[in-house]
Amino acid sequence: MGKDKRQAYWRANTALIRNLLIVWALVSLVFSILLVEQLNALRIGGLPLGFWMAQQGSILTFVVLIFIYAIQMDKLDRKYGIRK
Repeated sequence: MGKDKRQAYWRANTALIRNLLIVWALVSLVFSILLVEQLNALRIGGLPLGFWMAQQGSILTFVVLIFIYAIQMDKLDRKYGIRK
């Protein structure tokens, strides 16, 4: 793999990681901590949304982010010809 291709691959990889970390930070910090009082005004299944996000929503989001990362990295690997 040439240097330009490696740099493009690395840029795409770090951009994906950055974007997923932004989502992770929004869910875990903003929705689960900073906006918990405002979200508690809404209810899901009888529980306040802020509580639900802190307990269940964050965990579900993290699991989804792992799958998104794996799928997107597989696409990047194929695009740039990285063999496993």
